[in-house]
Amino acid sequence: ITMSIAELNIDLRQMILAIETAVSLVGMNDTNHGKRVGYIAAQIGRELGFSDDDYAYTFELGLLHDCGVSTAQMHSTLVNYFDWNEAKVHCEIGYNLLKDFKPLAQYALPIRYHHTHWTELQEMSISPRDRRMANLIFLADRIDISSAKHYGSDILIARREISESFNRRFRDSYFDGELLDAFLELQRSEAFWISLEDRHILRYTYDMGRRGRKDLLSTAQVRQLAMILAFVVDQKSPFTAEHSVRVADCARFIAEKYGMDSTRVDLIEIAGLVHDLGKLHTPDNILEKPGPLDELERSIMNQHSYETYEILRPIEGMEELAQWAAYHHEGIDGSGYPFHPQKKALSTEARIIAVADVFQALVQDRPYRRGMELSRVLSILDEQAAAGRLDSQLVALAKTHSEQLFTIAKGDDPFCNQDYRQLMAMTAVESHAA
Repeated sequence: ITMSIAELNIDLRQMILAIETAVSLVGMNDTNHGKRVGYIAAQIGRELGFSDDDYAYTFELGLLHDCGVSTAQMHSTLVNYFDWNEAKVHCEIGYNLLKDFKPLAQYALPIRYHHTHWTELQEMSISPRDRRMANLIFLADRIDISSAKHYGSDILIARREISESFNRRFRDSYFDGELLDAFLELQRSEAFWISLEDRHILRYTYDMGRRGRKDLLSTAQVRQLAMILAFVVDQKSPFTAEHSVRVADCARFIAEKYGMDSTRVDLIEIAGLVHDLGKLHTPDNILEKPGPLDELERSIMNQHSYETYEILRPIEGMEELAQWAAYHHEGIDGSGYPFHPQKKALSTEARIIAVADVFQALVQDRPYRRGMELSRVLSILDEQAAAGRLDSQLVALAKTHSEQLFTIAKGDDPFCNQDYRQLMAMTAVESHAA
């Protein structure tokens, strides 16, 4: 069974919304920070008389500003400390992730400096626009961090102290006085603060997403963006390092050997790259537990593929690809999780990614065991095929090419995903520091 999906032409704003949705999962109990930062910054911009294009740009910059955050620990520290010394680490990671991706490169420099004080920014040789946008996002980010605990309760009372504190402590040092003046005028509106509650900010974001853009991403560009997302996911834990890209490599290899055309092979690779996006919402301590998960931990872990589906599903043109990615733990016999689709609903593409995921996971070191040798991997694949959980035809194909597939799964094939290797090289120093 194969799906009808063809070449991709994906709306850029919908992809930006998907990036924010994925990255915001790291916030665990607060998954709307990026949306709120985008809203706050855009409203300040409107107060300053921004054009419609600059208003939209500012909103999108707010959505993307934390794309360099992968771990709950880093997110927690950014939330709990107003001016953390290591905050610029994730700024550098975000900058390096976007600077060479043409559709999003215009956001890279403001992201790089969105935790830089205004006094420092004025000494830097960057454009006035990038300087202003970086400081605007810094201001919006810290307003949200200072206000979040009050949303839905006493925000209309707390706003006075928040506003006075920003004006008293940070004017012309942390933040440009002109931006602060616009915020002080804006904050007088009760509607501004009420709009930041979850149900309202979600509606605002939905409305912005429906406006769309003229920019359409090709399959090649979606692949490049999927690689960026794979990097973010794989940085969450040393035990998931390169898992997404290696699953994508394995899935691509199997699809090629199966005889699929080049377009479909590319799409399967993309689905492999993003299949674990939902793991950004899995607590770090569960991913890194050095032993078997208990019932509660397993139930939390088993939610990640549904989260992947919810990130990808709203993107027009990627609905089927979202299924391929999200079905990677579904068994043909109805076992697995979380959807339990009927056998006929499991496309060949989804089955390929499932085999690739199991193969690579068995080969990779995990906190509770070392990576397995090829003979043991093939034995387990046989067992799962015999039990009806994996497609027996695809398992047989994997066995036929097992030695090459094993090399790919270990990341030892020098021809696999050179783009991803370059991305890793660019962000290596910052990621290590994080």
